[in-house]
Amino acid sequence: MLDKIRECIKEGKWAMTAHARARAGQRKIKDEEVVYALVNGEILENYPDDPRGPSALILGYTEDKRPLHVVCAFDPSGTLLIITVYEPQPPKWVDEKTRG
Repeated sequence: MLDKIRECIKEGKWAMTAHARARAGQRKIKDEEVVYALVNGEILENYPDDPRGPSALILGYTEDKRPLHVVCAFDPSGTLLIITVYEPQPPKWVDEKTRG
C-alpha cells in the first residue's frame, strides 16, 4: 500500500475529503506537510474491512519532525483519498505510535 500511496503523491493523484480539508485547516496542517508525511511515512494500522473501502493509518513526520497521522484510502479510480489528518496527542495517544 505504501508504494501505491507514494506513486499517487508523485503523480498528483490525491485529494483531501471535505472532512480532511476542514480538520487540516483547524489544526493548521499544510498540504505540503501532509504530502511530506505520506511520502516518508509508515503504515501504523491497516483497516482492510473499513466500510468505505480498505484504508490505513499512516504515521509520518513533517520536515520539522512533527508527527502526523493521516488516514487514507483509494477511490475506485485509484486516486488516493486523504480522509483525515491530525497530530497524535493524549489522551488518545501516549506517543505517535501507541494508543492511550
